[in-house]
Amino acid sequence: MRNLVKFSLVLVVIVIVLGSYTRLTDAGLGCPDWPGCYGTLTVPKSEEQISRAVELWPDAPIEYNKAWNEMIHRYAAGLLGLTILAIAIWSVVRVRKHPEQPVKLPLLLLVMVTFQALLGMWTVTKNLQPLIVMGHLLGGFTTFSLLALLHLRLKRIHLPMGDPQVRKLAGLAFIAMLAVIGQIALGGWVAANYAAMACTQLPICEVDWVSKLDVAGAFSVPDAETYQYGAHDYDERVTMHVAHRIGAIVVTVIIGLMLFSGYRKARSAVIRTSLHWVSLLLIVQLLLGLANVVFLLPLGVAVAHNLFGALLLVSLVALNYKIARNA
Repeated sequence: MRNLVKFSLVLVVIVIVLGSYTRLTDAGLGCPDWPGCYGTLTVPKSEEQISRAVELWPDAPIEYNKAWNEMIHRYAAGLLGLTILAIAIWSVVRVRKHPEQPVKLPLLLLVMVTFQALLGMWTVTKNLQPLIVMGHLLGGFTTFSLLALLHLRLKRIHLPMGDPQVRKLAGLAFIAMLAVIGQIALGGWVAANYAAMACTQLPICEVDWVSKLDVAGAFSVPDAETYQYGAHDYDERVTMHVAHRIGAIVVTVIIGLMLFSGYRKARSAVIRTSLHWVSLLLIVQLLLGLANVVFLLPLGVAVAHNLFGALLLVSLVALNYKIARNA
């Protein structure tokens, strides 16, 4: 069971990276149908398959690189789903003989990954509608967090000496986790609406950015036949980008306060190690965010920014779990 959960953790990281790569290479509609690609299980190869694809999807010409990006992501996600199904079945079977066996969490994971599959389908059938794309991102990060939590449950972390002072950190650690979730949602909204390059200056946005703010427009979903490459105007995209930058400042302040308090209170190596990981991942994530602006969104940096956002969230999930176990 533990090995299966570890394997699923590796898989979910791969799926997150592939999903980010697919989105950033504009391959979200590389296959205009779901779950196959132009009516095939791979990408059309034969003359017959290509002719059929042209006939059925005349407005979606085959771009092989994008189609393969999309399908490889789907294959990995499918394998992850099957692995989580195996974990859920194993948990239900074993719980009768081993009452301590976690069963609710694996079943929740199965529900989550099933909903993720639906979001993946809607992402294609709704032509990259931003709310669905953002929800798909959050669903992937939630799946990662739940798998990490299951891994910790199975690992059975012990704090033999106890750490009574760290209980006072629980509220702040939970707020920090919620703040990161909110920031991830903002980042997902920026990405889904192609607003990452709406601001190309540091430390502030464009010189007259204040006059461009349009909060109502930025957080609405305009009517459009397709949302590929975005359907919002420039001012609305600037607003999204600025909101994400402000969110980064807020998150940094909240996590900074939590770390300051945590390092003063924590005595156990388990808690302090978790604080080290949160500190490191926050610094790396901030540097990657700055690099995205300075170097105009290079693909590798943008993918890494997405991945380290997920890792930062999971590090805070782990910290909250360990604090709760210590309470």
